[in-house]
Amino acid sequence: MYPEKIKGCKIGFMNGITDIAKSINDIEAKLGHHFANKQLLTLAFTHCSYVNESRTTTQHNERIEFLGDSVLGLMVSEYLYRTLPNLPEGELSSLRAKLVEASSCISYIQKLDLEKYLLLGRGERMNDGRGRETILSDLLEAIIGAIFLDGGFNAAQKFFFDKFKDEIDSILQAPLRNPKAILQDLCQKKYQITPHYKVLNEIGPDHSKVFKVVVLLDENEMGYGEGPSKKEAQAAAAKNALEAFPKESFR
Repeated sequence: MYPEKIKGCKIGFMNGITDIAKSINDIEAKLGHHFANKQLLTLAFTHCSYVNESRTTTQHNERIEFLGDSVLGLMVSEYLYRTLPNLPEGELSSLRAKLVEASSCISYIQKLDLEKYLLLGRGERMNDGRGRETILSDLLEAIIGAIFLDGGFNAAQKFFFDKFKDEIDSILQAPLRNPKAILQDLCQKKYQITPHYKVLNEIGPDHSKVFKVVVLLDENEMGYGEGPSKKEAQAAAAKNALEAFPKESFR
Protein backbone atom coordinates (compact mmCIF):
# COMPACT_ATOMS: atom_id res chain seq x y z
CA MET A 1 0.00 0.00 0.00
CA TYR A 2 1.11 3.52 -0.77
CA PRO A 3 0.61 6.06 2.01
CA GLU A 4 -0.92 9.40 1.06
CA LYS A 5 -2.34 12.36 2.97
CA ILE A 6 -5.52 14.30 2.40
CA LYS A 7 -6.51 16.98 4.86
CA GLY A 8 -4.26 15.47 7.50
CA CYS A 9 -5.44 11.88 7.02
CA LYS A 10 -2.95 9.16 6.16
CA ILE A 11 -4.33 6.83 3.51
CA GLY A 12 -3.13 3.45 2.24
CA PHE A 13 -4.57 2.37 -1.08
CA MET A 14 -5.30 -1.16 -2.32
CA ASN A 15 -2.77 -2.78 -4.63
CA GLY A 16 -5.18 -4.83 -6.73
CA ILE A 17 -8.52 -6.52 -7.30
CA THR A 18 -7.54 -9.39 -5.01
CA ASP A 19 -7.06 -6.93 -2.15
CA ILE A 20 -10.61 -5.66 -2.66
CA ALA A 21 -11.93 -9.23 -2.68
CA LYS A 22 -10.23 -9.90 0.64
CA SER A 23 -11.63 -6.70 2.10
CA ILE A 24 -15.26 -7.02 0.97
CA ASN A 25 -16.55 -8.07 4.38
CA ASP A 26 -14.85 -5.08 6.01
CA ILE A 27 -16.19 -2.67 3.39
CA GLU A 28 -19.73 -4.05 3.68
CA ALA A 29 -19.58 -3.66 7.46
CA LYS A 30 -18.58 -0.01 7.10
CA LEU A 31 -21.34 0.61 4.54
CA GLY A 32 -24.01 -1.31 6.43
CA HIS A 33 -25.04 -3.01 3.18
CA HIS A 34 -24.48 -6.64 2.19
CA PHE A 35 -24.01 -6.91 -1.57
CA ALA A 36 -25.72 -9.67 -3.51
CA ASN A 37 -23.50 -8.74 -6.45
CA LYS A 38 -19.96 -8.30 -5.11
CA GLN A 39 -18.70 -7.14 -8.51
CA LEU A 40 -20.64 -3.90 -8.11
CA LEU A 41 -18.75 -3.15 -4.91
CA THR A 42 -15.40 -3.87 -6.56
CA LEU A 43 -16.36 -1.69 -9.51
CA ALA A 44 -17.21 1.26 -7.25
CA PHE A 45 -13.66 1.26 -5.84
CA THR A 46 -11.87 0.88 -9.20
CA HIS A 47 -10.59 4.19 -10.58
CA CYS A 48 -9.91 4.63 -14.30
CA SER A 49 -6.20 5.24 -13.59
CA TYR A 50 -5.94 1.69 -12.22
CA VAL A 51 -7.59 0.24 -15.34
CA ASN A 52 -5.15 2.12 -17.56
CA GLU A 53 -2.22 0.37 -15.88
CA SER A 54 -3.83 -3.01 -15.20
CA ARG A 55 -4.29 -6.16 -17.25
CA THR A 56 -6.75 -7.68 -14.80
CA THR A 57 -9.81 -5.49 -15.56
CA THR A 58 -11.19 -3.12 -18.16
CA GLN A 59 -14.04 -1.75 -16.01
CA HIS A 60 -13.82 1.36 -13.84
CA ASN A 61 -16.23 3.39 -11.73
CA GLU A 62 -17.02 6.40 -13.95
CA ARG A 63 -20.34 5.06 -15.27
CA ILE A 64 -21.56 3.90 -11.88
CA GLU A 65 -20.44 7.24 -10.38
CA PHE A 66 -22.56 8.98 -13.04
CA LEU A 67 -25.56 6.99 -11.86
CA GLY A 68 -24.81 7.57 -8.19
CA ASP A 69 -24.59 11.31 -8.77
CA SER A 70 -28.21 11.34 -9.98
CA VAL A 71 -29.40 9.05 -7.19
CA LEU A 72 -27.72 11.25 -4.57
CA GLY A 73 -29.36 14.36 -6.00
CA LEU A 74 -32.78 12.73 -5.99
CA MET A 75 -32.40 11.38 -2.45
CA VAL A 76 -31.36 14.74 -1.06
CA SER A 77 -34.05 16.61 -3.02
CA GLU A 78 -36.79 14.32 -1.73
CA TYR A 79 -35.47 14.54 1.83
CA LEU A 80 -35.40 18.34 1.78
CA TYR A 81 -38.82 18.53 0.17
CA ARG A 82 -40.39 16.32 2.84
CA THR A 83 -38.56 17.64 5.91
CA LEU A 84 -38.65 21.37 5.08
CA PRO A 85 -42.19 21.92 3.71
CA ASN A 86 -42.17 25.69 4.13
CA LEU A 87 -38.82 26.43 2.50
CA PRO A 88 -38.94 28.04 -0.97
CA GLU A 89 -37.31 26.43 -4.00
CA GLY A 90 -34.28 28.71 -4.06
CA GLU A 91 -33.29 27.88 -0.50
CA LEU A 92 -33.92 24.18 -1.09
CA SER A 93 -31.53 24.37 -4.05
CA SER A 94 -28.88 26.06 -1.93
CA LEU A 95 -29.17 23.41 0.79
CA ARG A 96 -29.03 20.61 -1.75
CA ALA A 97 -25.87 22.10 -3.22
CA LYS A 98 -24.26 22.16 0.25
CA LEU A 99 -25.20 18.54 0.96
CA VAL A 100 -23.85 17.15 -2.32
CA GLU A 101 -20.84 19.41 -2.92
CA ALA A 102 -17.42 17.80 -3.12
CA SER A 103 -16.27 18.84 0.35
CA SER A 104 -19.35 17.21 1.90
CA CYS A 105 -18.91 13.99 -0.09
CA ILE A 106 -15.27 13.82 0.98
CA SER A 107 -16.23 14.19 4.63
CA TYR A 108 -18.75 11.35 4.23
CA ILE A 109 -16.08 9.05 2.76
CA GLN A 110 -13.51 9.95 5.40
CA LYS A 111 -15.98 9.36 8.21
CA LEU A 112 -16.29 5.71 7.14
CA ASP A 113 -12.55 5.37 6.45
CA LEU A 114 -13.26 4.03 2.95
CA GLU A 115 -10.61 5.81 0.88
CA LYS A 116 -7.95 3.24 1.76
CA TYR A 117 -9.78 0.63 -0.35
CA LEU A 118 -9.46 2.64 -3.58
CA LEU A 119 -7.74 1.05 -6.55
CA LEU A 120 -5.57 3.74 -8.16
CA GLY A 121 -2.88 3.78 -10.82
CA ARG A 122 0.68 4.58 -9.82
CA GLY A 123 0.47 8.15 -11.09
CA GLU A 124 -2.69 8.93 -9.13
CA ARG A 125 -1.21 7.45 -5.98
CA MET A 126 1.52 10.08 -6.19
CA ASN A 127 -0.89 12.90 -7.00
CA ASP A 128 -2.15 15.20 -4.27
CA GLY A 129 -4.48 18.15 -3.93
CA ARG A 130 -7.68 18.96 -5.79
CA GLY A 131 -7.45 15.99 -8.17
CA ARG A 132 -7.37 13.58 -5.26
CA GLU A 133 -10.29 15.33 -3.61
CA THR A 134 -12.35 14.86 -6.78
CA ILE A 135 -11.54 11.14 -6.75
CA LEU A 136 -12.84 10.80 -3.19
CA SER A 137 -16.00 12.76 -3.97
CA ASP A 138 -16.61 10.54 -7.01
CA LEU A 139 -16.06 7.45 -4.86
CA LEU A 140 -18.99 8.39 -2.62
CA GLU A 141 -21.23 8.72 -5.68
CA ALA A 142 -19.96 5.42 -7.12
CA ILE A 143 -20.76 3.66 -3.85
CA ILE A 144 -24.28 5.09 -3.88
CA GLY A 145 -24.67 3.95 -7.49
CA ALA A 146 -23.51 0.46 -6.58
CA ILE A 147 -25.88 0.17 -3.63
CA PHE A 148 -28.73 1.48 -5.78
CA LEU A 149 -28.10 -1.17 -8.47
CA ASP A 150 -27.70 -3.92 -5.88
CA GLY A 151 -30.55 -3.09 -3.50
CA GLY A 152 -32.66 -0.33 -5.04
CA PHE A 153 -33.48 3.23 -4.05
CA ASN A 154 -34.50 2.37 -0.48
CA ALA A 155 -31.18 0.66 0.17
CA ALA A 156 -29.29 3.71 -1.11
CA GLN A 157 -31.43 5.99 1.09
CA LYS A 158 -30.84 3.82 4.15
CA PHE A 159 -27.08 3.88 3.62
CA PHE A 160 -26.84 7.63 3.11
CA PHE A 161 -29.17 8.85 5.83
CA ASP A 162 -28.22 6.21 8.42
CA LYS A 163 -24.50 6.77 8.04
CA PHE A 164 -24.40 10.53 7.65
CA LYS A 165 -27.32 11.83 9.71
CA ASP A 166 -25.10 13.89 12.00
CA GLU A 167 -23.24 15.47 9.07
CA ILE A 168 -26.50 16.22 7.25
CA ASP A 169 -28.05 17.82 10.34
CA SER A 170 -24.92 19.92 10.89
CA ILE A 171 -24.97 21.20 7.30
CA LEU A 172 -28.69 22.00 7.44
CA GLN A 173 -28.33 23.90 10.72
CA ALA A 174 -25.52 26.10 9.41
CA PRO A 175 -26.72 29.49 8.17
CA LEU A 176 -27.08 29.82 4.40
CA ARG A 177 -24.74 32.23 2.67
CA ASN A 178 -26.19 35.18 0.82
CA PRO A 179 -27.10 33.93 -2.69
CA LYS A 180 -25.60 37.09 -4.19
CA ALA A 181 -22.26 36.30 -2.53
CA ILE A 182 -22.39 32.68 -3.71
CA LEU A 183 -23.16 33.74 -7.28
CA GLN A 184 -20.40 36.32 -7.26
CA ASP A 185 -17.87 33.75 -6.02
CA LEU A 186 -18.91 31.23 -8.69
CA CYS A 187 -18.80 33.77 -11.52
CA GLN A 188 -15.40 35.09 -10.49
CA LYS A 189 -14.05 31.56 -10.17
CA LYS A 190 -15.53 30.22 -13.41
CA TYR A 191 -15.56 33.29 -15.68
CA GLN A 192 -13.37 35.88 -13.90
CA ILE A 193 -16.29 38.35 -14.21
CA THR A 194 -18.54 39.84 -11.54
CA PRO A 195 -22.32 39.71 -12.16
CA HIS A 196 -24.39 42.89 -12.00
CA TYR A 197 -28.09 43.57 -11.49
CA LYS A 198 -30.57 45.67 -13.46
CA VAL A 199 -34.07 46.72 -12.46
CA LEU A 200 -36.46 45.78 -15.27
CA ASN A 201 -39.64 47.15 -13.79
CA GLU A 202 -41.30 48.65 -10.74
CA ILE A 203 -44.97 47.80 -10.22
CA GLY A 204 -47.44 49.20 -7.70
CA PRO A 205 -47.75 52.27 -5.47
CA ASP A 206 -44.82 53.56 -3.42
CA HIS A 207 -46.00 51.84 -0.24
CA SER A 208 -46.40 48.46 -1.99
CA LYS A 209 -43.93 48.23 -4.85
CA VAL A 210 -42.75 45.06 -6.54
CA PHE A 211 -39.33 45.23 -8.19
CA LYS A 212 -38.40 42.96 -11.09
CA VAL A 213 -34.67 42.44 -11.53
CA VAL A 214 -32.37 40.59 -13.93
CA VAL A 215 -28.83 39.50 -13.06
CA LEU A 216 -26.37 39.83 -15.93
CA LEU A 217 -22.94 38.43 -16.63
CA ASP A 218 -21.19 40.40 -19.35
CA GLU A 219 -24.65 41.41 -20.66
CA ASN A 220 -25.84 37.77 -20.73
CA GLU A 221 -29.01 37.20 -18.70
CA MET A 222 -28.48 34.64 -15.94
CA GLY A 223 -31.61 34.85 -13.80
CA TYR A 224 -34.66 36.85 -12.81
CA GLY A 225 -36.29 37.73 -9.53
CA GLU A 226 -38.82 39.99 -7.92
CA GLY A 227 -39.49 41.31 -4.43
CA PRO A 228 -40.78 44.21 -2.35
CA SER A 229 -37.33 45.83 -2.41
CA LYS A 230 -34.43 45.96 -4.83
CA LYS A 231 -32.31 43.97 -2.38
CA GLU A 232 -34.82 41.13 -2.10
CA ALA A 233 -35.41 41.12 -5.87
CA GLN A 234 -31.66 40.88 -6.45
CA ALA A 235 -31.40 37.98 -3.99
CA ALA A 236 -34.23 36.20 -5.81
CA ALA A 237 -32.50 36.75 -9.14
CA ALA A 238 -29.25 35.37 -7.75
CA LYS A 239 -31.07 32.26 -6.48
CA ASN A 240 -32.66 31.79 -9.89
CA ALA A 241 -29.25 32.05 -11.55
CA LEU A 242 -27.68 29.58 -9.11
CA GLU A 243 -30.29 26.96 -9.98
CA ALA A 244 -28.96 26.92 -13.55
CA PHE A 245 -25.39 26.18 -12.51
CA PRO A 246 -24.29 22.53 -12.88
CA LYS A 247 -23.65 20.76 -9.59
CA GLU A 248 -19.91 20.48 -10.18
CA SER A 249 -19.64 24.28 -10.14
CA PHE A 250 -20.18 24.18 -6.36
CA ARG A 251 -17.14 21.98 -5.83
